[in-house]
Amino acid sequence: MELTIDEKETILTAARQSILFTFGEVEKPEINYTAYPLLKQKIGAFVTLKIDGELRGCIGYIIAIDPLFDTVCESATAAAFNDPRFNELTREEFDNIIIEISVLSPFEPIKSYNEIELGKHGLLLEETGRAILLPQVATENNYTREQFLTALCHKAGMYGEYWKERMLDINVFTATVFSEK
Repeated sequence: MELTIDEKETILTAARQSILFTFGEVEKPEINYTAYPLLKQKIGAFVTLKIDGELRGCIGYIIAIDPLFDTVCESATAAAFNDPRFNELTREEFDNIIIEISVLSPFEPIKSYNEIELGKHGLLLEETGRAILLPQVATENNYTREQFLTALCHKAGMYGEYWKERMLDINVFTATVFSEK
């Protein structure tokens, strides 16, 4: 998916405003879909919040049920206030966050772990539940393919090397990733 600079800036601003709306400081963000028809498409997306380069929240939708604009707004609020790994974002922290958005491609099943391209592919594991790692996770952590698969198993609540026992039900995807930085 190719978003224009204007479309990226529009949803980055909406993500930030969605959090400010929850603090009661601005109106709920709205959009004119006539001017931004691509943002009306139902596309999965994640919003990641970072402070000083460290993860502060990340929530998204693998499969969107709402337009991309709404998915980003909902994900930003959820990343700030509902990520179970973190306390709710405080107003003091808000001024220090950097918002990153990952717009997901359709998912494709793989038949071999060798098909995974680090830095390009994210991983979706569907075994006893779902676990997802965005493409940038491998790059940001300097993971090898094996480390990426181990991290995915850990995230799914499995022991890390479970992927070595059999071919897991993994789909790959790409993402258009952009941030305020």
